[in-house]
Amino acid sequence: MKIIDLSHFLESRMPVFPGAEPPALEETATIETDGYLEKKITFNSHNGTHIDAPAHIVTGAKTLDQLTMDTFCGEAFLLSCIGAGKAVIDLRDLLPYTEAIHTSDFIIFNTGWSRYWGDDRYFSGYPVLSENAARWLAGVGLKGVGMDTISADTIDSEDLTVHHVLLGAGMVIVENLTSLAALPDRSFLFSCFPLKIKDADGSPVRAVAIMS
Repeated sequence: MKIIDLSHFLESRMPVFPGAEPPALEETATIETDGYLEKKITFNSHNGTHIDAPAHIVTGAKTLDQLTMDTFCGEAFLLSCIGAGKAVIDLRDLLPYTEAIHTSDFIIFNTGWSRYWGDDRYFSGYPVLSENAARWLAGVGLKGVGMDTISADTIDSEDLTVHHVLLGAGMVIVENLTSLAALPDRSFLFSCFPLKIKDADGSPVRAVAIMS
């Protein structure tokens, strides 16, 4: 069995959505003075590689703790968008993979944008789904989608259309994935378990791909 880590480190001064606060990690005890090592960690529920619950955008929708555990694990299909040179991933880009999409639990979009992690370019110009593509995916019966970008919508989006469509269908969205180039061009097991937070609108995850 091979496990590939698809998560960024959660650390101080890491890239965060504009206006959000980065995590704060403070050493509250040391072995030298206290006999043990411990940290106090303060973070936003959408820092780093994280998962969006339907309740993140949709009023009255389910929080992460209301979803069944199998929501966060399943067969995934990697859809590469690298080299397309497009700001929008449209329905016609998905249709050639209809069979693979319909037999998957998660669709992972590899846009190559994680290469800009830590650079200002990470926050703009990344590919996003068109509304038509999002609505088509919402009707497939997927558990969720994942992407190597800061958001499922453009950075300046006010209506958050893609979020509304996908989360409104009861799906989850995993953002800020990394190392997608290491994944094979075949199905794999994808895991994105969140922290067990009460009434969670989102949570950092340790996203991984598992190959037998």
